[in-house]
Amino acid sequence: MTRYGDRAGVVIIGAGHAGYQTAESLRQEGYEKPIILISDEPHLPYHRPPLSKNYLLGETDEERLRFRSLDYYSEQGIDLLLGVKALRIDRENGYVLLDDDREIFYADLVLATGARVRRLSVPGTQYKGVYYLRALDDIKPIETCLKSARNVVVIGAGFIGLEFAAVARKLKKSVTILEVSSRVLARAVSPDLSKYFSILHQSEGVEIVCEVEVSEIIGDHKHVTAVMCTNGKKYNADIVVIGVGVIPNIELAEGAGINCNNGIFTDEHGRTEDAHIYAAGDCAAYQPPFAGKLVRLESVQNANDQGRSAAAAIANQPKPYESIPWFWSIQYNIRLQMVGLYDGCDQTVIRGHMDTNKFALFHYREDQLRAVHAVNRPADYIISRKLLTAGVSPRPEQVGDGTYDLKKLIA
Repeated sequence: MTRYGDRAGVVIIGAGHAGYQTAESLRQEGYEKPIILISDEPHLPYHRPPLSKNYLLGETDEERLRFRSLDYYSEQGIDLLLGVKALRIDRENGYVLLDDDREIFYADLVLATGARVRRLSVPGTQYKGVYYLRALDDIKPIETCLKSARNVVVIGAGFIGLEFAAVARKLKKSVTILEVSSRVLARAVSPDLSKYFSILHQSEGVEIVCEVEVSEIIGDHKHVTAVMCTNGKKYNADIVVIGVGVIPNIELAEGAGINCNNGIFTDEHGRTEDAHIYAAGDCAAYQPPFAGKLVRLESVQNANDQGRSAAAAIANQPKPYESIPWFWSIQYNIRLQMVGLYDGCDQTVIRGHMDTNKFALFHYREDQLRAVHAVNRPADYIISRKLLTAGVSPRPEQVGDGTYDLKKLIA
């Protein structure tokens, strides 16, 4: 049994972006008690976004993915427990039970448990060459298989699927994307932007098939050979990458009787209904002032900012999480930068021209600016973040006038 007695400090479960950021921010806020960072992965905490992009292209490696070297954690007094899984939270006695039978006591607990991939429920997913892409251990076999593959099938046209497809095309692979919805990126962007990215990928030689369901993955001698769809069509495959969403890891919180529903409910400080338990990142759900409803966001920015807010509250330096969410994606030579929340928008105004690959879509709901999606227009993205943060909504005609300086609207 491991116990810190009277000096019990913060235990953080999960060492992704939210967990790491919480630990770092605690020390930056002057927190001096023990910090324990627990991860069920054996690796030092690392950046995830490059896995579907730079890592596969050989532009970065495992060492450069790491947030910090091992020495950093020792210097900051952050105890790393790697390759172990938290099984249960005992709120009454204030400890976490690990799968190696250790009991880790806490004064405050942070759940940064993230999310796991949603599994595809069809026959054949057990074949070699069929992968999900979420963590470092996922990407290594993908990297090996991709080198010898000719035909690549991507199931799911979300950001992970499209980013991986772009990498595969850069590596001169034949790529087919299968999507059950009527358009790519259907949950995240407007129909106009979906069409733009479809055309982009098709111009690079990717075949996109929407409104199609996978019925079976076919294999020969234990390795994948094709993907069969419910429309009777078969697509040859030497490698299949599945990206059909994620499920938040809320089981620990639920088991401890903490309020959850597609996320662990928190306030603006990341605090759950238990004053000594916090949640941050992909597993957390909260109601920010800009949304007006309960949301659970899956982004690096959200994970980092929630981690900072939880750390500040624990260190008695409360800083509520009020950031406008932002997100980015890189596909080929296109950089998409998004700020705000698109859902519920009823009007879109374009600034720039799509055919130049430099434009921004300003999305409104009831005449109020709610989100901006900028393609290769970093200046529009930056001013949009400032506008949304300040609560300033330019008129649609001002946005549509490319000569109008939106910076005038910021005092």
